[in-house]
Amino acid sequence: SKYVRLKISLFTCSVVPQSENTKRYEPNWASIDSRPLPQWFDQAKFGIFLHWGVFSVPSFGNEWFWWNWKGTKNQAVVDFMKNNYPPDFTYPDFARQFTAELFQPNNWADLFKNAGAQYVVLTSKHHEGFTNWPSNVSWNWNSMDVGPHRDLVGELASSIRTRTKLKFGVYHSLFEWFNPQYVKDKASNFKSKSFVNSKTMPELYELVNKYKPDIVWSDGDFGPDVYWNSTEFLAWLYNNSPVKDHVVTNDRWGTGIRCHHGGFYSCSDRYSPGVLQPHKWENCMTIDRYSWGYRRNANIQDFLTIEEIIATFASTISCGGNMLMNVGPTKYGMIAPVFQDRLMEFGSWLKVNGEAVYFSTPWRAQNDSVTPKIWYTQKSLAVYAFVLAWPSDNMLELGSPVVTSSSTVSMLGWNGPSIEWHQKSVQTNKGIIIALPNVPAVKLPCKWAWVLKLENFT
Repeated sequence: SKYVRLKISLFTCSVVPQSENTKRYEPNWASIDSRPLPQWFDQAKFGIFLHWGVFSVPSFGNEWFWWNWKGTKNQAVVDFMKNNYPPDFTYPDFARQFTAELFQPNNWADLFKNAGAQYVVLTSKHHEGFTNWPSNVSWNWNSMDVGPHRDLVGELASSIRTRTKLKFGVYHSLFEWFNPQYVKDKASNFKSKSFVNSKTMPELYELVNKYKPDIVWSDGDFGPDVYWNSTEFLAWLYNNSPVKDHVVTNDRWGTGIRCHHGGFYSCSDRYSPGVLQPHKWENCMTIDRYSWGYRRNANIQDFLTIEEIIATFASTISCGGNMLMNVGPTKYGMIAPVFQDRLMEFGSWLKVNGEAVYFSTPWRAQNDSVTPKIWYTQKSLAVYAFVLAWPSDNMLELGSPVVTSSSTVSMLGWNGPSIEWHQKSVQTNKGIIIALPNVPAVKLPCKWAWVLKLENFT
C-alpha cells in the first residue's frame, strides 16, 4: 500500500516518498525544518565528493591555497610561490592553467558507478569564487571564460544522468575570501547585503534552475543566516523550484546553523560521532587525510587505506549516517590512480556486501557489546554484522544478538559449507559463537571486512 508519509523513528527528520509532499514552507527555520527528508537520500548511504577548481593548479598544501598565501600568509605557501613564480604572479593567473584538457565526464561517471556510489557532489564554486559553470554573475572568473572554456558542471551532470542512476548534486560556497563586496559587507557587520544580492544568491538560483541538482550542498557559511537570506532561498527551493519534491540540502546556511537546522546534518568535516544520532546526518570525509583538493606534494601514507575507508563507512551507516567520500581531480581533469584504486576497491567490496548497506537502517545496537570492530545494520528480518578484523583462531563471539528458534547465520558472498555457530548462553539466549570458515584468504568472498547475515535474531 502507498503512504503519504513514512515516519522513521530513528530520525527527527522524517522520510517522505518523492512527489507526495504538498506542504508549503515558510521562510523560517521552524517551517523549513519540518520538511521530510526525501527517502532516496537515507537509502543511498554512499556518495562521492569532488573538490575541483583553480586551487587544483598549484595543488600544494590544500584547496585553501589562496587564503594560506594571501590571508594567513602561511610560510610554506609563501616560500612555494617565492621559489617557483615571478614576483608579480597573482592567484587569478593560475586560472589560465586550469585547463581540464583530459576531462572525460563519461569516464568519471563510469568510475563512480563502479565504485558503488549512489550520488555525486561536484564543487560548483569554492571559496575562491571561481565557478565551474558559465555563471552570469561571475564574469571572467568561470570555467567557460577562462581556463577549460567548458561547462564543467553541465558536462558532468549530463554524463551522470545519461550513463548512471546516480543522483547529481552541487557544492556551493556562500562566501568568497577576497570578493570586495563580501569584504565590504563583512566590514559592516553584515548589515549591508551587496554580495548576497548580486553574487551568491543569484548563483544558487541559477544553479538550481539550470542544472536541477538533487543535492544543494552549502558551505562557506561565514555570516548570519539572515545575511545570507538562507530561509528565503530554502523556502523557494522546497516550494517552487524545479527540484522541490526530491532535492536534499545540508545544514551549512549561516553561523550557528550547522547541526541545528536544514536538511541532513553535516556538523563538521569528517563528522563521525560513533553513536546513533537523532537526526539524519552525513560524514563528508577525504581519502587524502590532509586535503580536499588534489595535492602534488602528497605521500602515499597520506591516503586512507581501503581498510580505514571501510571501517569509517561501517561506523557511519551503523549510526544512521551517509558517507560522502572526497577525491580531488587534477588541473587537467584526471582522477589520480591512487583515488581510482581506492574507489575500485571499495566498489568491489560493495558488490559483495551491498545487501547490508543500501536501504538498511540502524539496528538496536550499533556496535557489538563484546567484540570490538563489529558494527551492525538491519533490513527486514536480517541483522548484518560488519566484521572488520578476522579473529586469529577463526572463532568470533558476538554479544549483542539474541537467539530465537529460527535463527540462522550466513556470510554474504560465501558459497562454501554452512557457517557453524552456537548460542553462548542457553539461559538468556544472548550471545553467539561463530566458527568462521577456515580457508585460505583468497577463497573468502572479499579481501577486507566480512559481513555476517543474522536472520531471525532479536
